[in-house]
Amino acid sequence: MTEQNIVEENAWLRRKAEEPGHASWYVQRFRDLAASGADLAGEARLIDAMVPRGARILDAGSGTGRVGAFLAAAGHEVVGVDLDPELVAVAEQDHPGPTWLVGDLAELDLPAAGIRAGFDVVVCAGNVITFVAPSTRVEILRRLRAHLGEGGRVVVGFGAGRGYAFDEFLTDAAAAGLRPDLLLGTWDLRPFTADSDFLVAVLGTG
Repeated sequence: MTEQNIVEENAWLRRKAEEPGHASWYVQRFRDLAASGADLAGEARLIDAMVPRGARILDAGSGTGRVGAFLAAAGHEVVGVDLDPELVAVAEQDHPGPTWLVGDLAELDLPAAGIRAGFDVVVCAGNVITFVAPSTRVEILRRLRAHLGEGGRVVVGFGAGRGYAFDEFLTDAAAAGLRPDLLLGTWDLRPFTADSDFLVAVLGTG
């Protein structure tokens, strides 16, 4: 896929192309929220509760590193991958320790970069899955699945009204060889119902 096509299809890169200051605004927004004491670790707390100490966790679409940084501080081995070099640079600056990489999730192949697969959990938070090009959704889910270790799970969270219906996502997940172990309506463990406006899908391979 050419850079031009990625920009046309990936909603994040398209927004950056239309609004050159968007990434800087995004970075500052979360720095301000953190400075104000806002709770930005809800997703990470759920992931932390799913694994033993010292687990290997892949933060897919890691952005500025807020999820991966919490998990690393909790004692886990974290690798974060994001398409945007600007966000990865911020993650490296603000949250040293984890391995932060620039990469397209649709082409994810960490072993080719010298990083073994076999992750205990792959987390894809922050509505990331709604930003990717629709034509790459199933391939991304396949690649996330391929990076799991035995018994590992993929956890994806995103909101309604973002152009990706929950039923469609679950169909895509099934096509990628993932099945729902648990569906939640929030990161703080509230049940998923027909009226939920958010989905946290804990997906297994069995």
